[in-house]
Amino acid sequence: MGAATEQVEEAEHAPSPQRSPDHDSGRDITASFLAKNTAGQRITVTPADSARVLRRIDTVILPIMLAVYFLQGLDKATLAYASVFGLIEDTGLVGDQYSWLGSIVYIAQLVMQPPLAWLLVRLPIGKFTSAMVLFWGISLSCMAAAHSFGGLLATRFFLGVFEASVAPSFVAITQMWWRRREQTVRTSYWYAMNGITNMFGSLITYGLGHISSSLHSYQIIFMFFGVITVVFSFVMLAFMPDSPIEAKFLSDDDKLIAVERLRMNQMGVVSREWRNDHLKEALLDPKSWFWFALMFSISVPSGGISTFGPLIIKTFGFTQFETILFNIPFGFVQLVATVGGAFVAQKIKMKGPVIAALCLPPVAGCVMLMVLPRNESTKAPLLVGYYLISVYPGITPLIYSWASQNTAGDTKKKSTNAVLLVGQSIGNVVGPLLYTERDAPSYARGLRSNLALYIAIIVLVVVTTFYLKMLNKNHAKRRVAMGKSAVIVDTSLDSPEEEAAAAERREHENVTGAEEGDATATAPDDEVERPGDRAFENLTDLQNEEFVFVL
Repeated sequence: MGAATEQVEEAEHAPSPQRSPDHDSGRDITASFLAKNTAGQRITVTPADSARVLRRIDTVILPIMLAVYFLQGLDKATLAYASVFGLIEDTGLVGDQYSWLGSIVYIAQLVMQPPLAWLLVRLPIGKFTSAMVLFWGISLSCMAAAHSFGGLLATRFFLGVFEASVAPSFVAITQMWWRRREQTVRTSYWYAMNGITNMFGSLITYGLGHISSSLHSYQIIFMFFGVITVVFSFVMLAFMPDSPIEAKFLSDDDKLIAVERLRMNQMGVVSREWRNDHLKEALLDPKSWFWFALMFSISVPSGGISTFGPLIIKTFGFTQFETILFNIPFGFVQLVATVGGAFVAQKIKMKGPVIAALCLPPVAGCVMLMVLPRNESTKAPLLVGYYLISVYPGITPLIYSWASQNTAGDTKKKSTNAVLLVGQSIGNVVGPLLYTERDAPSYARGLRSNLALYIAIIVLVVVTTFYLKMLNKNHAKRRVAMGKSAVIVDTSLDSPEEEAAAAERREHENVTGAEEGDATATAPDDEVERPGDRAFENLTDLQNEEFVFVL
């Protein structure tokens, strides 16, 4: 066997590292579950069993997440829809007051992120998120009773407080249930509900706007969506488990398979123990601030367009009902960009290049809206420019996935999410403030800032990718120093077909090694440390030398 082959041999031929006596304290709760049910032996998951359990998870967990995120998108969009139906005039909003109604939600979310990180570690995530959905539905319903800027500001603040939990909860739930390869597309599915919202929300609002009633159209909109959200919170409470090992829809054997499927993620599942050392590492880790900068840079355009999008279309010369209907293709383009971008990222096993590519259509769209005049002859190209901008939502779920798949350790995962979502909240606060009524119809200030930030994202992607490559090299050096292989075969991003082929190769290598007298080929499990043996020890990505960073 040559030197190159020896350098790349699988890490399962390396000796097990020494562990401290107090090592078991603070471990992932799935470690205790596996120790109790498998006698410390790693179970074998066949491709058929993995696919069967994945179907069960997709059937039960994913629809709940899709519905909740759809409702959140609707509830956020109600302000934009209400603006078209006379909210600004009827409530006497002047100056920047409408912009502040868009920003106050994100100010509330900004305030909530630090305590949410602690709560998501300590509390059962299914029950906690259900309660937050209930309270935000109540807050939205109460907006129908607000008749002034002060009343709307207060109800929008509480809406933001309770909605703040959804994104970090859903990132954590996605990490908890799916392999790293599966997470990218699943994240895109629930985030793509924003696109469904823009399509069907516009249609629903169009119908609600035609109801003849003593109530204003926007009051009907607030009450309709608020009540639906309240009702669904009880559905979520009934069917969303707190973790795979507490899932009633899985048998005991399937719970073992569900957990074992996650081993090569090297991220753990859940510990319910807050670790201050993990928090410190998250705050000092440069990656956390790359995610912060990326999320801030995409959230400024997102916050502005989500609040002022329908008003921008209205400046093209359309009526209020035409404005609502022309917002539907925006949602379709958003849906295609979000899911399509995720499938490309899954295929090439990289997030950075896809994020950079998704910045190009919005750059073109911003330029078109900045240079084209507002008149009858330019309506069509202005709409094309607006729809090009609508590709940007595909970037956010990829940043969610990129950050979450490069972070391990329960407290560090939640803390890193908090840093990232603080960046998102700040960006969403700033975004609507760059678009004001006095800038209509061109909204030049907002469009110029958005253009600059799309270019900044491309630069940040390049810097982040190089840093992740450096971390992978550093982990390889650590493994060599510990007597392990420099290269670990990371199967967490592999397709089922790739996994099956890899398993076949390992089996062939074991047989060949045994015939040639290679002792490691038949060594007992307790004498061999295989990749993933430390997956459920609640180690961070920097502590676990076997962790492989995703580019």
